[in-house]
Amino acid sequence: MQLLVGLENGADGRPLAWALEHPGCYAYGADSAEAVVNLAPAFLEFKAWIGRHSRENWLANIRDVAVRLSEVWEVYNIDEDFNTAPDGSYEVNAWFRHDWKPITRVDVRRGLQVLAFSRADLLELVQGLPDEILDRTYPRERWSIRGVLGHIAKAEWWYMDRLEQARVARSSLPENNFEQLAAVRAQLEKVLPGLEGVNLVRGVAGEFWSPRKLLRRSIWHELDHIEHIRKLLAISIA
Repeated sequence: MQLLVGLENGADGRPLAWALEHPGCYAYGADSAEAVVNLAPAFLEFKAWIGRHSRENWLANIRDVAVRLSEVWEVYNIDEDFNTAPDGSYEVNAWFRHDWKPITRVDVRRGLQVLAFSRADLLELVQGLPDEILDRTYPRERWSIRGVLGHIAKAEWWYMDRLEQARVARSSLPENNFEQLAAVRAQLEKVLPGLEGVNLVRGVAGEFWSPRKLLRRSIWHELDHIEHIRKLLAISIA
């Protein structure tokens, strides 16, 4: 099978390769070439991960994987007047041609499954942790583990807001970070089926958004921060 790859250079300062037709499958690298090369083994791990969560693994019969680089996006920053500026306050992340395509019923069904799998992993990782671990701070880290949980929830809300799909005001979200996660995810689970087949693209604050990009980034963001939390926990235990 051939993976259609979108390469995003400079996402958080490093190259990120996306398997565009498989939200949740992505790979980083020390440089662009390594990120693309890393995507094939990342896909096999993604397939195995789905298999660990479900008996109905839609990737189970795929054995051989090749990659085809389809698009490259260079991340850039803009200022308040939407001019490109190295020190601009807003980072414009990847918009691929693939993001123009409306999401299908299959996209929604599989996307919701992957979101459920990632949320199960996240909760298994953090539920029951004592406050001293949840609130511990780390050198050169922006957030505690509890702070990361709040960031996941708020970012997911923000992604929906780009498409005017955030049904609850951010100020109305629960203060408790675990409750925030549940409330925002409940919104997303209601929103995605209503976006099936909808040809919707919005430009917000200098960046394009669509239902496909919403799904792609929501899944990636939680999975990426699950790995972030694992690293913080490893530091705590050491």
